[in-house]
Amino acid sequence: MKCTTCREVDTGGTLGSGLSRRDFMKVCTAAAVYMGLDASVGAQIAEAATAAKRLPVIWISGQECTGCTESLLRATHPTLEHLILELISLEYHETLQAGCGQQANEARENAITLYKGQYICVAEGSFPTKDDGIYCRIGGLTAVHHLAQAASSAAAVIAIGSCSSWGGMPSASPNPTGASSASAVLQAKGVKVPVMNIPGCPPSPYNFLSAVLYFVTFGKLPELDGKGRPKFAYGRLIHENCERRPSFDAGNFAEQFGDDGHKQGWCLYKLGCKGPETYNNCSTLGFGDVGASAWPVGMGAPCFGCSEQNVGFTEALHSPARLDNLDVTPPALFPGVDGGGGKGVTTAAAAIAAGVVGAVVGAGLATSKKVGQAEEVRK
Repeated sequence: MKCTTCREVDTGGTLGSGLSRRDFMKVCTAAAVYMGLDASVGAQIAEAATAAKRLPVIWISGQECTGCTESLLRATHPTLEHLILELISLEYHETLQAGCGQQANEARENAITLYKGQYICVAEGSFPTKDDGIYCRIGGLTAVHHLAQAASSAAAVIAIGSCSSWGGMPSASPNPTGASSASAVLQAKGVKVPVMNIPGCPPSPYNFLSAVLYFVTFGKLPELDGKGRPKFAYGRLIHENCERRPSFDAGNFAEQFGDDGHKQGWCLYKLGCKGPETYNNCSTLGFGDVGASAWPVGMGAPCFGCSEQNVGFTEALHSPARLDNLDVTPPALFPGVDGGGGKGVTTAAAAIAAGVVGAVVGAGLATSKKVGQAEEVRK
């Protein structure tokens, strides 16, 4: 296979980032499967990703803790340096750029003009709208102004993190700054541009990276759900593939932190787990590459629904999840019924299974009887 980065016809050797071409092909193939595409599309992704022309990206920050960028810094396939040095051209990012002050402002303005209609605008953080947006200013201009300016000339906008997707923590009651999502701000400003939400606090970096790879390959955003989220990552409830789901199905619940059920890895529903009403792939894709159980539920803490609008930062932390509309489908993988102390499947196995998810989303098996039993437990 020809790798345009190295200009060689071979599968050995390494790319500029130190990643071997063979491993890079594996990453691209895995990304294709992860997004519900045919594995053969991996070659197409690799070709687009190694093209000489890189996708320009302008990153606008609002009210945020920089956790989304920090999450991206910890990605390993591809790493951040591979992403920004070989896959995209990061034209402006307040946290990562070397320039500052007027130099940085000029770089952003020049990029908007030079790449008009060709770049991706990434929005991180919420955007305060109260009192004319005075609660977040960069270079004397409001964050709302910077977002509208960058988005108006972009090919598409990616709102990364729950703050940019929904308003997140800054928008929690009483929301003194009028914090709003990127899409709400753009709609109010009359900016008509496709917006994709990648919610999470922080979001999985691979949901973002896969979406960027999709755009690089096909020149458009992947298929989105009714809330603007990519279906390949947010198509199923966390609960459906949770490593503690067998305990839920069996009616085994931890009653309080540290009790025998909690130690044995039983379901955390009664402790306030919001997995049954939150759409994300936390339970199938290892987070941060530090182990299969490296997510809240895997470590014994209930999911608080950070990636779901009107759940995270809205519902009481330890209140039971709403099960009214729960439509539980078979999990992609079946952990042992003993709970396994909260230990889930391996990250590698979960990544393989993630490709199967798209094919079985609509082939669900109703478990209304057990959900009803869980509702009785809740009462």
